[in-house]
Amino acid sequence: MVKKLNPAYAEAVRETVNGCPFFRHMSMTLRELGLGFAIVDLEVEARHLQAFGCVHGGVYAAAIDTAAFWAPFCELAEGTGITTVDLKVNYLAPAGQGKITAAGKRIKLGKTLGLTEATVTDSQGKVLAHGSSTIIVIPGFGLAGNPVLPPKFLPR
Repeated sequence: MVKKLNPAYAEAVRETVNGCPFFRHMSMTLRELGLGFAIVDLEVEARHLQAFGCVHGGVYAAAIDTAAFWAPFCELAEGTGITTVDLKVNYLAPAGQGKITAAGKRIKLGKTLGLTEATVTDSQGKVLAHGSSTIIVIPGFGLAGNPVLPPKFLPR
């Protein structure tokens, strides 16, 4: 039976994640978070560009890693966390300005390992990069500072 995600939980996690130092440093926002998906936005700034005036590949990789990482998170049991095991990125087109969006999707989530993917597009929908990631499920691994969150799932 599929559990129903508590929207208050998803919002509380989004607020926690968006307030973390790395997200602020990258000007990244976790816009949507749900069962099997995550959407991450990044407004391209001069600090994201490499010497040729295009978004640095590390920025694409960070956006892919982030969207792919958060995509399965809401499906995990309460009190369970994950971390990235590997990340494969294909760089497909350059961008130099505007908003880029990474859409993450859970492909398979098991008891120990999961497979996820994410695609980065520009504001016109042009695919800029794609990646896949293996994540490992870690019981008892929670968000830093152990924030008090609403229940993850709604009663049936």
